[in-house]
Amino acid sequence: MVAALFGCWFRVGGARPGVSGLVMPVGPITTRSAMASEGREGEHPSVTLFRQYLRIRTVQPKPDYGAAVAFLEERARQLGLGCQKVEVAPGHVVTILTWPGTNPRLSSILLNSHTDVVPVFKEHWSHDPFEAFKDAEGYIYARGAQDMKCVSIQYLEAVRRLKAEGHHFPRTIHMTFVPDEEVGGHQGMELFVQRPEFQALRAGFALDEGLANPTDAFTVFYSERSPWWVRVSSTGKPGHSSCFIEDTAAEKLHKVVSSVLAFREKERQRLQSNPHLKAGAVTSVNLTKLEGGVAYNVVPATMSASFDFRVAPDVDLKAFEEQLQGWCRAAGEGVTFEFAQEPHAGARDLPCRHG
Repeated sequence: MVAALFGCWFRVGGARPGVSGLVMPVGPITTRSAMASEGREGEHPSVTLFRQYLRIRTVQPKPDYGAAVAFLEERARQLGLGCQKVEVAPGHVVTILTWPGTNPRLSSILLNSHTDVVPVFKEHWSHDPFEAFKDAEGYIYARGAQDMKCVSIQYLEAVRRLKAEGHHFPRTIHMTFVPDEEVGGHQGMELFVQRPEFQALRAGFALDEGLANPTDAFTVFYSERSPWWVRVSSTGKPGHSSCFIEDTAAEKLHKVVSSVLAFREKERQRLQSNPHLKAGAVTSVNLTKLEGGVAYNVVPATMSASFDFRVAPDVDLKAFEEQLQGWCRAAGEGVTFEFAQEPHAGARDLPCRHG
């Protein structure tokens, strides 16, 4: 059933490396169209639709969700699918397109994708990231091309083809398009799964975000790294910057940053030294934000550093949390960390006392 949806063979892989758009490359994302040489007039309708979807600016932090919902409503009308809109938070709508099956007693198939995309640095792009420019070789340049508007269009195109060929399936197929995945899903899927509308879908099998593949194969992953967004805060003695002030926030924060980056290098070396390991088998981390200070000549009382950890599936999460606490304790008094995105326990503030 699932293979028929996509008209291709699946290749089952291991842990997904975690390219879900929580952190994306600065440069452009490209995707190759199948009708590269024919130009716009000869372009396949699904590619045209894809480019239309890419031009909708669902970019964080102010995504145009209304335009995306209207786009999906029109797709439902054209395909003869049911369309349900569930507003899980003000301005945050989950759109559900449904192709009823012939046996409603069976659990359904859920094909999920998210509508929002991460921010862009336009100065690093060769083309406008929301123009959906296609070059002579058929490469499309746009934010969200891989993460993950292409998957949304693949779902729609697969259903369109199957319906056009007269197929009917015992199981109902739901396509869900959710907001706010790129900022943690707190006003998207997290709220949706708690609602009766989600329970009514009776999902028995689901496909979600995958990994870009340069071939015609679809890789299915059975596990995924856990995103941990961690903010470390350090407090210390303030004062005038002309003095050698002891026990500053910066000194203690530097110790934590050094510990994290040393761990990062150890994991990177482990990946590079073992040809049998894939990116999804190790824990990655990047320092993404540094905050603090009020003036050049004032030593700040507080500073913070934010990290994006992607914790490997086989890591003991409790032990890893204790490791974070250990790094903070070793840095000195007044160093704490909090989770902005941490699946197994939610956001909370954990003190890490010295000694």
